[in-house]
Amino acid sequence: MVVVPVRQVGIVFVSHSEKIATGLVELARQMAPTARLIAAGGTDSGGIGTSFVKISDGIAAANTGGGVVILCDLGSAILTAETARDVLDESEQNRVRIVDAPLVEGGVAAAVAAEIGGDLDAVVTAAQTALQLTRLTISPVRDDETTVRTPRGDAQLGAHSSVSGAISRTVVLTNKDGLHARPAAEFVNLASTFSVPVTVNGTDATSLLSIMSLGLARGSNVQLSSTDPSAGPAIKALADLLESGFGED
Repeated sequence: MVVVPVRQVGIVFVSHSEKIATGLVELARQMAPTARLIAAGGTDSGGIGTSFVKISDGIAAANTGGGVVILCDLGSAILTAETARDVLDESEQNRVRIVDAPLVEGGVAAAVAAEIGGDLDAVVTAAQTALQLTRLTISPVRDDETTVRTPRGDAQLGAHSSVSGAISRTVVLTNKDGLHARPAAEFVNLASTFSVPVTVNGTDATSLLSIMSLGLARGSNVQLSSTDPSAGPAIKALADLLESGFGED
């Protein structure tokens, strides 16, 4: 039996600053250690600006057959990235996506999606989730709205109606810094290995940014729930991971 290698989606960080692009790769690497992450920041001489050559080389370096997602910091970076994409063959252009998303949050979410084996559409969607969450955070709440938006996950406990066959389990976070970036990515990676839907205080357990937006600190209650009665093993595994403290003191 021939095993076909997984073609991972590559990600290119385009910034006017070489240090910012390199730093973003370093940050995302903490949560996506095997993802193909490429920095394309600054001009050819290392100054502030963008480089057609760096972006073109970055696309080539990131592309292993799974496609490439490009995230940019400012408008002119997008223009340079579009030019670099436009010189590719048409078939290759279709596999290179320039995503409108916050560079940091979108890049981290995209990196984690690529790390867990998401295809090009899944990685693009993960990056775009950052934009959606940002808009939700800054949008004003009208007087006639009944939904309470809160970054604190424990405030949402008990807000969901029971569903026949649904199962849930509540655990308390014990690690020092709670579900910050690294443990949140580890949690999402594990959640993504199960085919059943699981939520964390009402939030999709496979969405890194949604999990991090809950602001779950040490001592927070974490409610793991699923409407699928076969989700017991998934909830147990996720609860065990939370209770383990992720190896942190």
